[in-house]
Formats: sequence, structure tokens, C-alpha cells
Amino acid sequence: MKTRKKRKFRKIYWLLIDLTATLVIIVLLLYKPARYDPTQLDYDKQVGPYMTNVLLPQLYNGAQRREPFDLIVTQQGINDTIARSKWPKESDGVSFSAPVVLFVADQIVLMGTANMKGVEFVVTIAVEPALNQQGLLNLCVAKVKIGAMNITPLARLIARKMYQQRLAAAPIDTESLQAKVAGSLLNNEPFEPVFRVEDKKVRAKKITIQQEKLIIRLVPAHR
Repeated sequence: MKTRKKRKFRKIYWLLIDLTATLVIIVLLLYKPARYDPTQLDYDKQVGPYMTNVLLPQLYNGAQRREPFDLIVTQQGINDTIARSKWPKESDGVSFSAPVVLFVADQIVLMGTANMKGVEFVVTIAVEPALNQQGLLNLCVAKVKIGAMNITPLARLIARKMYQQRLAAAPIDTESLQAKVAGSLLNNEPFEPVFRVEDKKVRAKKITIQQEKLIIRLVPAHR
């Protein structure tokens, strides 16, 4: 009898442990970070004034002078532009909405709401841009979180699998900027940070990320 009682007690004990662990995981997944505060703007306007009136003229004028210059991207401005795009966006049954970009020390943090079958989670992705000794740019994904739960190792495995499947599914232009950025983010592949601005080319020489500000040092590129 005592042995049966002990077995029953153990079953109840482990059941309580499992339930507690499940509840903790749910709470962590549903956690909403305090710094996540989606900007509420007029979503009907497709192009915000920051992109057309500030950022693009700054880039164009600097490139035309053929001298080194700093491209300064503000957190407020980039969020204004992003918020004016069409949201939510859907992929494989998951809806993504209300994205926010944060510039913090040495990191670009993207946060947004993912909706899966009516359940909402806040997803956080921290990217650390870095230029190596060869001048190649890598967009290293430093951290991926759902709510308060760190899923970085799992996210990296899934990202690499997605990248390989995408390459195998159909031919893509690996020289396009979009493909290079995707390869860096999903497969940790550095690329040459040379960008065409109409008839001129510029190269990213240095990247500095401060609180609420991204500064890219651009120099003329001759190839």
C-alpha cells in the first residue's frame, strides 16, 4: 500500500511540475516587452515624408559630391516610413503586424506582433551589423525572442533551412541587394556593401549605432 501511495504521489508531483513548466512557458511567450510601442500613423499613405524629403535627398546629394559623407537615419523617421506601409503581412498562416525598429547601442532591434490562429506574440530580433577586415558587411542576428523566451539557436536552424530551400526552389539573382541581405541575415554570409545611387556608387565604410540613431559612413566606390 505504501509503495502504491508513493507512486501516486510521484505522478501527482511530476504532473504539477509539468503544468507549472507549461504555464511558465506560456507566460514567457505571451510577455509583451515594455519598450514595444507601435507607432500609430495614417496607414493609407504609402510613402512618408521622411523617406522622400530627408533620407533620399541626403543620400543622393552625398553621392553626387563624390566625397565621404555620413548618412544619418533616425529611429523616429524610419518608423514613420515603415508604419505607412501595408500591414499586416502574412506568410504560411502567420500574420505579422505593427513593426517597430529601435536603434540601441551597437544593435538594430526589430519588434512586431505575430498572430497565429488568433494568438498574438511579440517577436524581437536583434541584428548587429559589422564590417570585417576585408570591408565586407555581415548582418549578424544576435538574438531572437518570442515574448521573453530566447529562441536564437532554434531560429538560426530554421532560418538556414529556409534559405537553403529558397535557393533550391527557384533560381534567384544572388547579386541583387535583397539576396545579399537575405544571405547575410539567414545564413551569416558577409557581402560587399557597395550600393548604386543613380549613376554613382557608394561603399559603407563604417556603421555606428547610437540611441535612436544609425550613422553610416559612405565613401565613393569606383567599381
